[in-house]
Amino acid sequence: MIGIISDVHGNYSALRTVLARLDGLGVSRIICLGDTAGYYSQVNECCEALRERNVFSVMGNHDWYLARNERCPRSNSANACLDYQHGVITAQNLAWLGSLAERSIQAGVSIVHGGWNDPLEEYLRPSSEYFTPLPGRFFASGHTHVQCLWKDGNKAYCNPGSVGQPRDGDARAGFATWNGESFDLHRVEYDIGETQQAMKKAGFTRYFYENLDQGTQIGGRISTL
Repeated sequence: MIGIISDVHGNYSALRTVLARLDGLGVSRIICLGDTAGYYSQVNECCEALRERNVFSVMGNHDWYLARNERCPRSNSANACLDYQHGVITAQNLAWLGSLAERSIQAGVSIVHGGWNDPLEEYLRPSSEYFTPLPGRFFASGHTHVQCLWKDGNKAYCNPGSVGQPRDGDARAGFATWNGESFDLHRVEYDIGETQQAMKKAGFTRYFYENLDQGTQIGGRISTL
């Protein structure tokens, strides 16, 4: 069995809890669908936890922004967090983020961060029309921060949701497992206050982290994608 995680976003408390749960489930390896960077303040701890475990990761849009020193075109809040991370991330972790591929096939699953038309920025809503032309049978991506399982005929798709910033109104960290034939979705409670205290210590106001209590985007919006 393989663990699938995505959208950690510098939330080390959530990542540490998810990794412990995956260990308890007896996974043989873990793959990450991108966005280790962005939003929360412990980007180094998150990068190092994945690097130490040799977790295979594709690049997410926030990873790309940070590694390329680019701006997010949609969110001033995201850019404020990226500015902080750019000031604290180590050269080794920045180089690791910059080295990530945008797409891969792992354990028989085609993986990207966003979608197969745009691996970094696409917000994917699965459908037969979307997946029928694509080669392969099994697919996984993140980016929406909303868990999803979809199947039609011999095609199956999984979005594991977000480890670090769920946006579906459920504050628990999300992840998935893959047994070679099917995907399963999981949620786990973690110490949200630990992440909020780390953000406060880093100089952020409550606006940047109070959303974690509600399982929403910064600003309070719930997503149904």
